[in-house]
Amino acid sequence: MLSFKYLAALSACTAPVLSISVSETDSSYTVDTGSSYGFTATISRSSCDVTSLYFHGAEYQYGSTFSHIASGLGSATVSYTTSGDYVVVECVADNDDFDLTHYMVFADASSSIYMGTYTVSEPAVGELRYIFRLTGLTEAYPNGNVSYTAGGTAIEGSDVFLVDGETRSKFYSSERFIDDDVYCATTTDASVHACFIRPNSQATEKSSGGPFFRDIDLNYGGDYHSVTYYMNSNHVQTESYRQGFHGPYVFSFTRSGIPAASDYDVSFFDDLGLTGYTGASGRGYVAGTASGVSTDFPTVVHWYNDDYQAWAYTESSREFSSPALVAGTYTMALYQDEFLAATATVAVTAGSTATANIAATAAALTDSHTTVFKLGDYDGQPTGFLNADKQLRMHPSDTRMSDWNPGTVASTDASALPMAIFKDVNNGQAISFSLDSAISSEATLRIATTLAYAGGRPQASVNSYSCSAPSAPTAIDSRGVTRGAYRGFGEVYDCTIPSGTLVSGDNTVTINVISGSSGSEYLSPNVILDAIELFY
Repeated sequence: MLSFKYLAALSACTAPVLSISVSETDSSYTVDTGSSYGFTATISRSSCDVTSLYFHGAEYQYGSTFSHIASGLGSATVSYTTSGDYVVVECVADNDDFDLTHYMVFADASSSIYMGTYTVSEPAVGELRYIFRLTGLTEAYPNGNVSYTAGGTAIEGSDVFLVDGETRSKFYSSERFIDDDVYCATTTDASVHACFIRPNSQATEKSSGGPFFRDIDLNYGGDYHSVTYYMNSNHVQTESYRQGFHGPYVFSFTRSGIPAASDYDVSFFDDLGLTGYTGASGRGYVAGTASGVSTDFPTVVHWYNDDYQAWAYTESSREFSSPALVAGTYTMALYQDEFLAATATVAVTAGSTATANIAATAAALTDSHTTVFKLGDYDGQPTGFLNADKQLRMHPSDTRMSDWNPGTVASTDASALPMAIFKDVNNGQAISFSLDSAISSEATLRIATTLAYAGGRPQASVNSYSCSAPSAPTAIDSRGVTRGAYRGFGEVYDCTIPSGTLVSGDNTVTINVISGSSGSEYLSPNVILDAIELFY
């Protein structure tokens, strides 16, 4: 009779029986992961389109338009290999529109697709995204129906709609990259979630725009729900595109609520030998302490160069540790929330941790002066101004917005001053304040902005004195505030006020947006406010 120890040893030496399998036809591969929920995905062998997504007894892939990079690669060389517990589908596109390799990795018994996209050059369409087109999933997490445009009437371009008296857009589904770990299309009873997940910093290290960039996540347009993973786009683009290996990023079906990004371990990518992928052995870290920023705001440290980007929140002590960074030299930026406080340079060596502290140097945060009044905070956002609490999720014309023309506002009430000044809507915003005595010295009016549109910039007057017209800001070729965006290059405008201008009693600051460009209503030249401060 065989001993128990012998049977245990034999069992330990026996390779596990995998449930995952691939079936082939002349036109497609179908991967069955062997998941207890019955997850299968079918992929076209000629285009790399996902043509079927079957989960828990239901088909979720829209039948008329499939899921793919951009609007489809057109043609691709599609193959698969097995590696341990994984099936790796590789799609190579080398044509007039694309020069890239897209990977879809399936794990044994999983209901997820682990993805990576290696680009040699930017797609001809000018952006890089993966889009799933899903049926039976009409609800959205985390922002609800703000991007539900089914049955709507277009009111701006082909992407802002009026639905049941509310403005909706796919752009209103966006979140800042630093916070956008998980977003999902769901069934009405929330029993099934289909989600994109960013499991770690590698998911966005080849994207562009930094930690506060935001882009379209979700859009239910009636026929299907678009669940989109943007790697780069010209939607308020502030940085050149990066090429190379984008990912890993994960698409997952669940029946157990909203998944946590931390539950997805992608370290196995180190062993797959994928083109352009840099594993742990090629990475190092940066650790240090930030200073000179207010403890009233979150503090963010951002590392970037031409090839990579990453970021981290600091601890409450302002100590920080970077994600795993590919070896190289980086600019290290410090932000008070989103307001740029300082930059430095740091070198990262594979397998080691560099120590690099950083202190605020921005004049708005470090200069000593006497403040007459300040509206808003230097946080790189319009937080606290009128309509800022609504702007991310609706159009400026929405009836839920407060009146953009409140008249003269007091210098003590930021919530009464509109977050944006539009040349054709509410130009000439006035701020009133009173002084017990005249200010005999020169003073400075500082207007910090977060985004400009169509060359808009603020020109102020203080009582009878008119500030010089500022130069036009760096152009960003994209609609901003009407798409729920507020972040651009963050221009700060200072105007020196001559001595004798500020008088005892009533005083008024008036702000006009100027531009050589034209436009009507909310597409007229405009600026979004960060803070306004008068000091001496």
